[in-house]
Order: sequence, then structure tokens, then C-alpha cells
Amino acid sequence: MTNLYKKIIDLAVEIQQVAAPTFAEGPRGEFVRGLFEKEKLEDVSMDALGNVYARLPGKHKKSKPLIISAHLDTVFPLSINLAAKKEAEKIFAPGIGDNSLGVSALFGIVWMLRERNIELKHDVWFVANVGEEGLGDLGGMRGVVERFNSDPSTGSGQGVIGYLILEGLALGHVYHRAIGVRRYRIMAKTAGGHSWSDYGQPSAVHELATLVTQLTAIHLPREPRTTMNVGTFGGGTGINVLASEAKCELDLRSEDPAALARLIHQVEEIIVNASREGLKITAEVIGERPAGEISAEHKLVQLAMTCIREQGLKALLTAGSTDANIPLSRDIPAVVMGVTTGGGAHTINEYIDTYPIEKGMESLLRFVELVG
Repeated sequence: MTNLYKKIIDLAVEIQQVAAPTFAEGPRGEFVRGLFEKEKLEDVSMDALGNVYARLPGKHKKSKPLIISAHLDTVFPLSINLAAKKEAEKIFAPGIGDNSLGVSALFGIVWMLRERNIELKHDVWFVANVGEEGLGDLGGMRGVVERFNSDPSTGSGQGVIGYLILEGLALGHVYHRAIGVRRYRIMAKTAGGHSWSDYGQPSAVHELATLVTQLTAIHLPREPRTTMNVGTFGGGTGINVLASEAKCELDLRSEDPAALARLIHQVEEIIVNASREGLKITAEVIGERPAGEISAEHKLVQLAMTCIREQGLKALLTAGSTDANIPLSRDIPAVVMGVTTGGGAHTINEYIDTYPIEKGMESLLRFVELVG
């Protein structure tokens, strides 16, 4: 492995060491902004959302730019131990693959272009964006797309070549379809009471658990793939108390917008009919990721596949819920590519494999060089 690839890995660890929970990405954003300035990229800035931008100019000023982005945020709270550990050809660290390596790859592309004296015809905008994980609801990428949208009245996005979204742990996969997502926070409220003297009165915990059982009994199709998950559940103040409040968070997903719409209708119908005397059930939408896609035959998709195969890797088309949801939902071309392999994403045992990073970076560089 050459010094350049080691430099990319070392930077990924540096980035990983700066905590960046969703909604608290500021310190990592400032760190990345400083790195952009150190590289003497042009138009370095940070917007009101916390997205960080930098431009590498191409030869043709009037050419459409390519937007390359990687999300700054992680799923881990500020309290998590961020210690990194190297073992053989792996690095273990929370958030190292999702998405510290993706952010580091932004700089890797700059370094490789300069080292090989590759001058691009088109501008490249490098973006480190916020709000990709969890309840961030892709808020950062919504702001990015608005910034580069050439025609706000039509939402055509014709001012860009497209978007290349970098994910640290997706090497060999080309995401060209965006899974639709709807998320709810469901609340149950009752009068509460004592577990003995008021026994028989509704408990918010019991009632919400019953509701969840009803929801998870809904039949979900295998094709198109459709999922439901209750990710959090809590309530009550003591073991001998009939809970007066309880809440849970529900995640619905589908490859097909129509299937998702049907599931949303079923879920909302159950929720609306759940309230009765002494029990109030409410739900609020806390996240919505729009679906979208470009054809497998689209030139960006085919180029991504070719660039991966050139490295002797198998290229797989896939769907996911990523920052690409936003441009794809607006008919703006976007693909997601990865940097390496690994595992344990979203856990404290997350790790990356270091040896495939060379092939991952070479495929990304080739894409950037040939696109346009």
C-alpha cells in the first residue's frame, strides 16, 4: 500500500476521532472546512445547516459540475468511546466506515488527481453534509440539492452532471434506487394510577404494546421488499405505577412508493381507531425520505459499474436509503459508491478492511475522471 492510501486511512481515523452525532456535527464540520482550506480549494464555505463546501475548478468554466458528497454525522452519542484499534488489515472504531472513511475519500480524490496531474474539464464540488443518519431526515442533502438546483421553479437540476455519494462501507455496490421511508413517533396517554388500587384502568405502556402488536401483525410483501421496525419504546415512571404516558418510534420502508403508501394507510388507520375513553393515541411524522431511481442503463450507473469492474471487483446494483434519495426523488442523476468493505456498521464494533481501499479509491478516481 502506497503512502497516499495510508494517508487516506490516517485521515479517516482523525475524522472519526471528532464526535459528530446527528444535529451536533459542528466540530467535525469545522475540522473538514479547515482541511479544505489547507488544500487551497476554492469557494470553501459552510452553510447555515452545517454543510461544508469546496470547489476544485475544471478547465471549462461553463461545464456542468459534478457534486461529490459524504455525510459527516454518525449514529453515536457524544458519550461513546471513540477509541480506534488496528488489528492486522482492519481498523475498529465507531463510525470509521459510516462515514469517516467516506469523508476522507473526498480528500483522497483531490490528492490522487493532483498526484497524477489529471486536469478535469468540469468543476468538482466536494461537500461534507450533515443530517444523513436517523432523525436528520436527509436535511443536509436537501440543502445541498437546493443550492445546486439551476431552476428552482421546475426542480430540474439541469445545472449539474449529477451526484456521486460516498459511503465508506459499500465497495462493489452501486446504489441507483432510493428506498422510500416514513417515520412516526407514536404517543399513548392515560390518566395513570396505582398498579394495585387502580388496577383495571388503562396503562399507557400496556396500550401502546397492544398497538405495536397490531401494527407488526400487518402482512408485508416480500416483493417489492417492504419493512416495518419499532426502533424505540419507552414510558412509565415506576414498577408499581400505571403509566400515564408511553411512546415509540416506528420506521416504515419500501422499494415501491405504492407499496409504502398502502402500508402507511394501514398503519394510520390502526392508529386513528386506537383511541377510546381513557386512552388517547397520537402520531406525528418525524421523518420522510422520498423514493426515486434512475435506470440501470443510465450513463452514470453504467460508468460506476465499469469503474468497479476495472479493479477486478464484482459490481452489484442495489437500492438503499441514503443521501441519494433527495436528488433521485427530483429526477437528478445520482449514484452511491463505496470505498472499502467492513462490518459492524452502527455498532461499537464497526470496522473497515484496509486492503481494499486502494481498489475503492481507484474506482472513484476513474469515475470522476471519465464522467461528464
